Amino acid sequence: MIRQETPADGAAIRRVHLEAFPTAAEADLVDQLRQDGDVAISLVTEMDAAVTAHVLFSPMTAPFRALSLAPVAVLTQHRRRGLAAGLIQVGLAEAAAQGWNAVFVLGDPAYYGRFGFDADLASGFVSPYAGPYFLVKPLQDGLPILHGSLDHASAFARLG
Repeated sequence: MIRQETPADGAAIRRVHLEAFPTAAEADLVDQLRQDGDVAISLVTEMDAAVTAHVLFSPMTAPFRALSLAPVAVLTQHRRRGLAAGLIQVGLAEAAAQGWNAVFVLGDPAYYGRFGFDADLASGFVSPYAGPYFLVKPLQDGLPILHGSLDHASAFARLG
């Protein structure tokens, strides 16, 4: 089951990220984004009343309404079952329904390309994360413009 994060999910979401990543950086990022009020969409998968995966979308400063997809994590024993893909697809649909123009992500082009993310489309944007792994997915009829400056929520600067 995919659903919106609730306040009661905080500790379980943190556990998912602590298990999924080698350091606490992503778990800390989620906590800081939440504390700063920089969460646009936060979804979890739940199995047997336990949170098994999480994805977060945060608003960006951009020349149009844009979100950043980061992070996404799945508990080890639930990987390779499509949970992350399901969360990403539902999150993208929700972002489109809310009127966002695009979602940016830093990640593997082969993985995120299947959701419609494109590095070439992102190449005209100035970002600390710019490069071959910086991708964008338009959510409406293309991007309103193809270049400009982007800033992630301030919590991302703490990642180092």
